[in-house]
Amino acid sequence: MTTALLDALRAAVGAPNVLTDGDLSAWELDWRRRYRGKALAVVRPGSTHEVAAVVRACAMAGTSIVPQGGNTGLVGASVPDASGTQVLLSLARMTRVRAIDAANLTMTVDAGCVLQAVQEAADAAGLLFPLSLGAEGSCTIGGNLATNAGGTQVLRYGNARGLCLGLEVVTPSGEVWNGLAGLRKDNTGYDLRDLYIGSEGTLGVITGATLELYPKPVAVTTAFAGCATLPAAVGLLELARARAGAALTGFEVMGESALSLVHKHFPKLPRPLPASAAWSVLLEISDSEGEDHARAVFEGLLETALENELIVDAAVAGSIEQSRAMWHLRGSIPLAEFEEGLSVKHDIALPVSRIPDFVATTDARLAAAFPGVRLVDFGHLGDGNLHYNVQAPEGIAAADFLRDHEGAINEIVYDAVVAHDGSISAEHGVGVLKRDELVRRKPAVALELMRAIKRALDPHGLLNPGRVL
Repeated sequence: MTTALLDALRAAVGAPNVLTDGDLSAWELDWRRRYRGKALAVVRPGSTHEVAAVVRACAMAGTSIVPQGGNTGLVGASVPDASGTQVLLSLARMTRVRAIDAANLTMTVDAGCVLQAVQEAADAAGLLFPLSLGAEGSCTIGGNLATNAGGTQVLRYGNARGLCLGLEVVTPSGEVWNGLAGLRKDNTGYDLRDLYIGSEGTLGVITGATLELYPKPVAVTTAFAGCATLPAAVGLLELARARAGAALTGFEVMGESALSLVHKHFPKLPRPLPASAAWSVLLEISDSEGEDHARAVFEGLLETALENELIVDAAVAGSIEQSRAMWHLRGSIPLAEFEEGLSVKHDIALPVSRIPDFVATTDARLAAAFPGVRLVDFGHLGDGNLHYNVQAPEGIAAADFLRDHEGAINEIVYDAVVAHDGSISAEHGVGVLKRDELVRRKPAVALELMRAIKRALDPHGLLNPGRVL
């Protein structure tokens, strides 16, 4: 049976695109190096037609499939298990920009298009695709949609779901649903697009998407501010919304411990402010009236924030280079964590108003339970998404700390998330990492509805089994 399946896969995509030997770690090992599996084969189709042929062959053989984009996920959803029986379906060869419709403000692309390439294609057309992530140089649109990725501009433009107007999907039986029409209004039954977005490859294989574009802003201005407390940072957000309105496109918060890791591992990166603060905020305004107007808004905003003791210091970027340096500092936090060693990661969503209390109470509980623990907090304060990560105390091996204490730490953190009306997954997904927590934390009726959808669309459980549910 295995030989027949491999022959069918080679016939579908060509023998060079069915990999069974050699070093396959690029596909079998996740980005955090936490999950390592073994694939029966890595299959690399080059078109939707080839994806459908691969899925049909696997369906006939009863072989499960793990779809994969850029393999930048953080919850173990895009690598095979250790059985050696799953087909790893990589969409990395599917990189076409199929069409740009400037009048309709849409772009249709293959699912394997790297996010940065999509941004650049929109820019070349004089338009903006605003989804922006730290992994944008390697993550793919299909993966972004499969996890409903968020990023740094959600408070203005929404997450991946809000930026997608249509999908093309291969079903578990190998049929192709073409829902790529770039319509903003279509009330003809259930919204299948929203069903597949965020499903982490468990209901269908996304092969193409029609994305929403925006006119490019006339000016983009960045500022970096220090706050003495997290409530002050929330107050600054309220003031920024009142002053800038929809022009506020970025509002990132970084705890002192997060930036300390960056300065430890990347000491040459410039520091925007002469002295560190307990909390740092990165603000961005995208203005339609020009750079002078944007800078005037920032100057007035920051002056009022100083007068009201919401900030202790601030700097406005005076050039594109300075702006990029500020964003690079923020984007280097996950890389610094990677260099420091495995941590207990939490990608959580909370009402913005409740974040300060959550952090204060949860920090205290963790510090009492695990003396010396380092709390690396940062994230998208503007939309309530906090990356609340727990690093081992100095001198304790990160892997040992994770192995011995992850369960107890998760218990404290997720109990606090639920108590503050939050979600245990904001933008990274569920995958394997949070699958058991989802069962514990999600209402039974919601879980049964999700299982019913899975049974209806993938009755044989062949697409990404063991993930999410």
